[in-house]
Amino acid sequence: MKIRTFILAGSILTGSVLFAGSYLAVSRAFDVAVTTQARESAEATARTTFVAMYELMSTGWSRAQAERFVARTREANAGQGGMVQIYRGPRVEALYGPIEQPALDAELEQVLLSGHSFHRVKDENIRLLYPLQAEEKCLGCHHNATVGDTLGVIEVRQDLTPALTGLRGGFLAQTAWWLLPAAFLTLLGVFLVNRRVGRALDGVEARVAEVNAVADLRKLEFPREESGFEEIHRILGAVEELVKRLRAVAVDKDMLTFEIGLLEKFVITSEIIRDWHEYVNHLVRDINKVMPAHLLFSLFQIDDELFDLEIFWFNPPNAGARAQVERHIRDILERHPRFSAYTHFNINHHVAEADASEVELDEETLALHVKSFFVDTPKIGGIVGVGVHANELEDETRHLVLDSVLSTLLNVVGSVKAIYKYTRDLEYYATRDPLTDLFNQRVFWELLGYEIDRAKRHDCSFGVLLIDLDNFKLVNDHYDHATGDRFLQLFARTVHGVLRGGDIFARYGGDEFVVILPEAELPQVSEVAHRILHAVRDMTLDGPDGTPIRATASIGMAVFPEHATEAKDLFLFADNMMYRAKAEGKERVAIPSSDDVVEVFRDISNKSVLILNAIEERKLVPHFQPILDVRSNTVAAYEVLCRMPLEGRILRADEFVEIAEKMGVIHRLDCLIIEEALGRLRDAGHDGLMFLNLSPRALVLNEFAKSVRRVVADSGVDPSRIVFEITERDTVKNLSLVQRFLNDLKFDGFKLAIDDFGSGFSSFHYLRHFPVDYLKVEGDFVMNILQSPRDRAFVQSMQSLAQELGIQVVAEFVESAEVLEELRRMGVDLAQGYYIGRPEPQILHGAWSPAGEPMLV
Repeated sequence: MKIRTFILAGSILTGSVLFAGSYLAVSRAFDVAVTTQARESAEATARTTFVAMYELMSTGWSRAQAERFVARTREANAGQGGMVQIYRGPRVEALYGPIEQPALDAELEQVLLSGHSFHRVKDENIRLLYPLQAEEKCLGCHHNATVGDTLGVIEVRQDLTPALTGLRGGFLAQTAWWLLPAAFLTLLGVFLVNRRVGRALDGVEARVAEVNAVADLRKLEFPREESGFEEIHRILGAVEELVKRLRAVAVDKDMLTFEIGLLEKFVITSEIIRDWHEYVNHLVRDINKVMPAHLLFSLFQIDDELFDLEIFWFNPPNAGARAQVERHIRDILERHPRFSAYTHFNINHHVAEADASEVELDEETLALHVKSFFVDTPKIGGIVGVGVHANELEDETRHLVLDSVLSTLLNVVGSVKAIYKYTRDLEYYATRDPLTDLFNQRVFWELLGYEIDRAKRHDCSFGVLLIDLDNFKLVNDHYDHATGDRFLQLFARTVHGVLRGGDIFARYGGDEFVVILPEAELPQVSEVAHRILHAVRDMTLDGPDGTPIRATASIGMAVFPEHATEAKDLFLFADNMMYRAKAEGKERVAIPSSDDVVEVFRDISNKSVLILNAIEERKLVPHFQPILDVRSNTVAAYEVLCRMPLEGRILRADEFVEIAEKMGVIHRLDCLIIEEALGRLRDAGHDGLMFLNLSPRALVLNEFAKSVRRVVADSGVDPSRIVFEITERDTVKNLSLVQRFLNDLKFDGFKLAIDDFGSGFSSFHYLRHFPVDYLKVEGDFVMNILQSPRDRAFVQSMQSLAQELGIQVVAEFVESAEVLEELRRMGVDLAQGYYIGRPEPQILHGAWSPAGEPMLV
């Protein structure tokens, strides 16, 4: 956009805005003034009319005289654009009969009833209603009234349009005469500004066009031409200053070619990262081909107060040169705020030309030519700085170019070291649990497979231990997750201390750990397990409040090939033994007998067949647990729970869901139970919400989403009445897939609940990523709200958070009237638990009452 166009457009816009604003302000002032005057005039007219009426009535006027008075009053005001109407009230009509008058509207009736005057301004018309109130002297004729009663109403109407139109027209007429001169002055100003600015710019363009080489910059000058504007003078001065700086930093093409050739060597490959020390030595050699550089150093952060100082020499330094460089670098670092007196440096020297003569450096040269650069917040690995020592260059331009090369070297050398450390860390943590520094689950399975192959080759046996901490969740709940992490670290160190040298120790997940005991038979495996049991029993961690924290462990074991010959079967056997130890009272080792092998795998096999048959024959039985609306005391929803009949008893979901997940049929099981439950709820006439549990293993299957939509559509149930529950602790591994699936369901109208909220490590993470409608508070918190101020505070905090986010709260494990009443006082929305109702195949109907049983249908 040209300046003249900008100024012209700005002037027109500014003038238009000012004129429009002035017109609106004056018009508003006219409206207020005319309306105020009209209201005061109407009130005066009403009072005058009232006084005249009273004087006439005092003479004992007849009905005909009264009607003539009303008519003449109306005619007198009609000529002035107004209207006066007198209305007779009910008390006057009772004595003297009705008169011909318009029908009373709501405003008139309100004035007759209240006795207060009323006025309204609408569409430039004013209406005033003035009550005729009885005084002591009126009671002689109106003996059916008392003082203060409203006998009638005087209505005064006034049309303000003519007055306002005249005032606005006068304002426009008075302001129109100066618009043409203002437009002319604007155009003249635009012309003069454009002429002067254009003249100055033409001069700059002409002189810049004469610059074709670096040498031309020395001849480039801008004579001071009178432009008439201070701003133009400032621009010309700034351009002259820019030319001066360009003269100082301009680089010839030959020098740039050299720089580019050197920078092309800064290509980082995997070979460079692997042999990064030799790579930097090559860089030192290349730099010395174009400039005398004695050394290059890089500083790399290893820990909070630990740094690696790598010094790369071109020629081997003598002892004095080494000491001087180290002292000089330390002096620089001590003045930098990043380092403290506690900072420790691991110093390593490297030499590119080991066969060359030794370097001798004096203090003055070293102090003058060290370049330093520090990255306070490095993006990769913790690069802190790098420095170069070089001889002074006589050519300032050449020195500046090479200085930029050194700046690039800072990043390249630091990045190589950072990536080197980063890749080593990746390799390490790909096999390790970052909290306990033990092998992770993936490595455990690899080593277990390797150990099976090794045992087969050498015809030997080995053992597997599965260790689960008893009641570890209480440590997190009653203290905090940081304390829980410290406890797991202490547990890992304690167990590792009683294992044999070649034993393999891994963290399987959460509070589950596994041990592989090479070349061990059942007695040796049992002995190691009992050593672990006793060591854990004696282990103590001081809590945040100083109280000792203790825990016990349940251990299951399996021996190859006695109990299984495949990795998964061996692990599954140890897992069953661990659960047996828990079932027998915890804090023990479950030592398998010869009969356990048959029993465990028969049980797993039977359940697998049972699950397949139940799915094929549709034998799954939904149970319904009521969810109470705490405020209305009615059943607002049901949670659908899956049950399976087996040999005359009913299996809970936790007894077969894990097997169904391992078999890969969990999505079919979920769809089947959802279909059956929706049909029963629909047939029972339930019109509330339905909470349906979803397995996280099923959520990541594409066909599962389609199946869920089809089942719901066939049932005829509105998706807005269906709430899908996911358990917080089970979704973290597939967060992105689960998020996409749940967003799709939310788009279709379904609702979402997070079950066991507060039990995992990522509660707030899920609230940020998932479109949550309900939070089901972990039952362990709810059970103890009457005894534990800490648990009550947790529940209250969750309730407050949910309320702020527009989410409803469901309190689980409500098992007494006192807990329910406390939840009601806390403002919790919904409650669920055995006190409300146990899971049953029947559906509760009607109002819930703790004193009597709800009606079943």
